[in-house]
Amino acid sequence: MSSENGPGDGGAEGAPPEQLALIRESVRKAQVPRAKPRTWRGAALAEHLPVARVLVDKGVLHLDRYFDYAVPADLDEQAQPGVRVRVRFGAGRHRVRGGRREGGGLVDGFLVERRAESDYSGPLAALAQVVSPEPVLGEELLGLARAVADRYAGSLADVLQLAVPPRNARAEQRPSPAPLPPPPAPDAGPWERYAHGSAFLGALASGGAPRAVWNALPGPLWSEELARAVAATLASGRGALVVVPDGRAAARVDAALTELLGTGRHALLTADAGPEKRYAQWLAVRRGSVRAVVGTRAAMFAPVRDLGLVAVWDDGDDNHSEQHAPQPHTRDVLLLRAALDRCAFLLGGWTCTVEAAQLVETGWARPLAAGREEVRRAAPLIRTVGDGDLARDEAARAARLPTLAWQAAREGLRHGPVLVQVPRRGYAPRMACDRCRAPARCRHCSGPLQGQDGGVLRCGWCGREESAWHCPECGGFRLRAQVVGARRTAEELGRAFPAVPVRTSGREHVLDTVPGTPALVVSTPGAEPVAEGGYAAALLLDGWAMLVRPDLRAGEDALRRWIAAGALVRPQSEGGTVVVVAEPTLRPVQALVRWDPVGHAVRELAERAELGFPPVSRMAAVSGPPAAVAEFLGAVELPPDAEVLGPVPLPPPPPGRPRRPGGPPPGEHWERALVRVPPGSGAALATALKTAQAARTARGSEEPVRVRIDPPDIG
Repeated sequence: MSSENGPGDGGAEGAPPEQLALIRESVRKAQVPRAKPRTWRGAALAEHLPVARVLVDKGVLHLDRYFDYAVPADLDEQAQPGVRVRVRFGAGRHRVRGGRREGGGLVDGFLVERRAESDYSGPLAALAQVVSPEPVLGEELLGLARAVADRYAGSLADVLQLAVPPRNARAEQRPSPAPLPPPPAPDAGPWERYAHGSAFLGALASGGAPRAVWNALPGPLWSEELARAVAATLASGRGALVVVPDGRAAARVDAALTELLGTGRHALLTADAGPEKRYAQWLAVRRGSVRAVVGTRAAMFAPVRDLGLVAVWDDGDDNHSEQHAPQPHTRDVLLLRAALDRCAFLLGGWTCTVEAAQLVETGWARPLAAGREEVRRAAPLIRTVGDGDLARDEAARAARLPTLAWQAAREGLRHGPVLVQVPRRGYAPRMACDRCRAPARCRHCSGPLQGQDGGVLRCGWCGREESAWHCPECGGFRLRAQVVGARRTAEELGRAFPAVPVRTSGREHVLDTVPGTPALVVSTPGAEPVAEGGYAAALLLDGWAMLVRPDLRAGEDALRRWIAAGALVRPQSEGGTVVVVAEPTLRPVQALVRWDPVGHAVRELAERAELGFPPVSRMAAVSGPPAAVAEFLGAVELPPDAEVLGPVPLPPPPPGRPRRPGGPPPGEHWERALVRVPPGSGAALATALKTAQAARTARGSEEPVRVRIDPPDIG
């Protein structure tokens, strides 16, 4: 018995025939004649500009271009340039129905442009969906992303994944606040300590675009100085962007801006804010409600309107190097923004990188530093403990704490906290002369020499063996490699000062601030907390372990970390003392004693220019399985002036450690080749590598090859 003529006890099954017929008729009317969602089969197209140019989010190099889609009439109003869309991608010519392509998987993308006609002569698939009518990709951001992709041999889709945060519907539905009027121009304040500080702020306030490399004085005033530079830019009616290496630094600049300008004038973009709050802040910047941004690495793409200033603090910090493809660096992205937007540029830090020195050397930027008398008033007293002192020191041999360091700590604990900086575990040594400590380098390419099994020396760049090495500095023939562990540091300090509390700050638990009461604060480089009123003293232990790393930037990075710790110490006039355990004749140690990071960077730049090292030359790293690297190097059409170094084997990742970007997976043996070109050929090198990589991906090569432009760690 059917339900139409059988008895029922309520509901649809027991309904009379007239009611069932009415239900069926309603269902039929609801399904006729509308097309299925996201296919738009037979739907009319938009009358005006019916073609949408879309960037599909595929992230592969051979698809790094725009694709044309038809715009249905129902999506005409929403499908505006800059919105997120979904399209069907992968439908071939054999899947055409009614003059439209159909099929293919749904992928995300951005609508870049509306056009009247398409360059493609075949049938077009229709837009499947406009995810949101919010335009998140403007012309300026698109142009910047394209410039970054070209510079780093990457795809535009990968760059936009870094530049545009994921959508949050709740944040998108909330309106952003109304923009506030420009604030008044601030006074110079602590900028008066610098020779041209007041003039720099005056140029920003008057609408100028000065470009400066700023060597900040030690102490806590750097965040206030950045805030005043942002305020001066806002006073001119323009926007400002400040990028710092970590959340702790962002919080300090955020607090300084709030104190100077109040709330509502700037946005804080950090990962700690959470996806909804961060996207809401990003939208406020995109809509023009907020004209100033402070944030960490991802904020380098923030869509600030009428950009008048881009600033980066401590560009030598590893956190400024993006780990996701195409692995851009904050400094280089902001340099591109300054050139594209013709805005002011400020690169600041307590120290000075070689790249910053090159900007001044070429005349692209001007130096912004204080006089030597001002530096001496702000810097602490620096004392050194060398190998000779350690050999004669009974206390250092017994407890690994030199007598001078112990005395400085004891004296400092009478007046406040004492900072103890120890290198991170895992620093790998490179070879150096046993007599003068000059790094051992290859005679052919000047790469670092590394010890192999059996006592064989091999270059870490070109792979050549070295059987008759001698030091070009002193003529010595003996090498050394030494790393002093830091596991027992806290225990030894606890035994040496039993009545003093010991606090630690490192990767697992990083302290932001510590009170100004006497205490020992043991920290790894980069994790030093700020002490209220400054540290009374600082001990920089195991300096040799930082200087012997197999890295071209070992000396520069050691000096940067030492100065960052010393900048937290009170001035010499207030009793501040820093003791560094390192050979006093080494150049980074001498630069620390003089507090002269700029002079050290200038000398490093001159040596790298003579040897053809970055940043004077441009370099790319090609890594992967040996056969894949050999195939890639054989297929790529490099510029005529390119030089290939290697390939050489890459060390396997240690068990239990995270995989480094571009490094081999656990259990696999990879090789790496370095490609070096002189100045002026960097763009040609990036284009050649991108073309070869796109050809490999189009062929569907199974073995991976990683390409990285300007790698930060080349040995």
